[in-house]
Amino acid sequence: MSFTQAISSVLGKYATFSGRAPRSEYWWFVVFQILVNIATGVLDTALFGALSLLTVGEIDAFTPLTTLATLALLIPSIAVSVRRFHDMDRSGWWLLLVLTGIGAIVVFFWFMVRGTRGPNRFGPDPLDF
Repeated sequence: MSFTQAISSVLGKYATFSGRAPRSEYWWFVVFQILVNIATGVLDTALFGALSLLTVGEIDAFTPLTTLATLALLIPSIAVSVRRFHDMDRSGWWLLLVLTGIGAIVVFFWFMVRGTRGPNRFGPDPLDF
């Protein structure tokens, strides 16, 4: 799956928590989120650099565009993560494991593993053509 296919697939299934997502779909969407956050961060700095609503140490931050982009991508991010768990034949509830410190590391490594080959209880293998 290419970068553009992955983005259109994830955003096309904006709040779809059923089905399966291959590794490429998940990781290309992660790259997309990083690029969006960088771009909106640069725009926030360019547009609102002189304004400050939040001060962290000596850093002034006013990031309305980054905040809106993050909120807009939150639901598809959770949905593709749940579908990624489904690809490994695990329930989407495993995503709650990231709320613990060590669990986030475990989930990170699980998301690097290929999903189950062939159909599983969540649907057909997304890599079968």
